[in-house]
Amino acid sequence: MIRVILPYHLRTLANIAGEVQLVVASPVTQRSVLDALEIRYPTLRGTIRDHVTRQRRAFLRFFACEQDVSHEPPDVPLPEAVASGAEPFFIVGAIAGG
Repeated sequence: MIRVILPYHLRTLANIAGEVQLVVASPVTQRSVLDALEIRYPTLRGTIRDHVTRQRRAFLRFFACEQDVSHEPPDVPLPEAVASGAEPFFIVGAIAGG
């Protein structure tokens, strides 16, 4: 069971309270987690990744085990702690400005 924590605005859009728990087949990657999330919550399609290119939206970041994995290739396996459900996969809204 993979645990995913979404930013408030995406939880509101999908009508989610708290963290999401997903069943994801091995290998657990960014792509497989996001695919499972979009299947379970279709309203999130296009909000985290572009509809056509499937690339991460500019103002969202992905974290696994306190490490920013936003720029990792989407098919690289996530850390075992995330794959086992011991640690959550975070999707965080990035803040721009100075």
